[in-house]
Amino acid sequence: MTATIPRPDASTSFRGRLWRLAETVTTPVLPSDYLDLFAPLRAGADLRGRIVAVRPETPDAATLVIQPGRSWRGHVPGQYVRLGVDVDGVRQWRAYSVTSVPGRRTEPISVTVKAIPDGVVSNHLVRRVRPGTIVQLDQARGDFVLPEPAPSRVLFLTAGSGITPVAGMLRSGALAGSDVVLVHSAPAAADVVFGGELRALAESGAVRLVERHTDVDGLLDVAELDALVPDHLERQTWACGPLGLLDAAEAHWSARGQAERLHTERFRPTVITAGDGGTVTFTRSSVTVEAPGATPLLDAGENAGVLMPSGCRMGICFGCVLPLRQGAVRDLRNGQLTTALPGDGVRVQTCVSAAAGPCELEI
Repeated sequence: MTATIPRPDASTSFRGRLWRLAETVTTPVLPSDYLDLFAPLRAGADLRGRIVAVRPETPDAATLVIQPGRSWRGHVPGQYVRLGVDVDGVRQWRAYSVTSVPGRRTEPISVTVKAIPDGVVSNHLVRRVRPGTIVQLDQARGDFVLPEPAPSRVLFLTAGSGITPVAGMLRSGALAGSDVVLVHSAPAAADVVFGGELRALAESGAVRLVERHTDVDGLLDVAELDALVPDHLERQTWACGPLGLLDAAEAHWSARGQAERLHTERFRPTVITAGDGGTVTFTRSSVTVEAPGATPLLDAGENAGVLMPSGCRMGICFGCVLPLRQGAVRDLRNGQLTTALPGDGVRVQTCVSAAAGPCELEI
């Protein structure tokens, strides 16, 4: 039996040869790196987004409208997305609830950020970021969402920026046939994020809104729900806000034997403080060493007996690149810091990077 092998398509073969030639000419920077400059949202690239608008909500909060890249898979109301933002030369990752209504994957999404005292990323996003800025994105995640079908009676218990995931749920229309009560706490009426929108929903009868302003009423005591929402223990409840509020809510519902009716969303941002040197853990090798701030991670690993990939040892060939699972490292050539949390997908050149605090490398 004679097999007939089709000739490769001429155009495909030519494109392949051209791409390989481009890789040879541009090494160590690959053609895809240049494409990232001109088409950062293209299909096949790392997921990114372009900020297309910044809308103030309160003096300390703003909504960012983001056009996600083509690999964005969409979201469910109540979920969050992690943003990777470069602030003063350091890439920082933070999680923010998606506040826009789910639509086509090619449509912009929005997140709403509230600046917190000494919050490096939140203050940057609220006060300094401008349309056109490219940010890194993760796919949406989280289970702080409504079931299908939606419950007939719902309570939202929120404070501060805890209103953001709830706003996405209210905007989605999924609760159109439900009896919804929203108890929200903020310092003053002017500090209520989406205040005008929430009050309009209350006026239309879509929700019953209970606003508590701490400047006048003091901190919301969960025990007050007995008077504010007498049937709150009979409602499916979603709570989001400061940890103190959530701890009190969980204790309250548990003490009444209704813990299964309470759903909470907790964001615990990890703040990585960069230093000079630190503990380096090579996770797969189960080796941990102390590394000075001037010692490349490559040398620290080899000195500890870890089999490290390497090449030119000068930061040119990229043969030593490894995933930075978490922690902070400093580029010995220019002092630039890189930080990572688990899942960020950050990779670093170990021959020109040193520990800038505790860090973990996957090898």
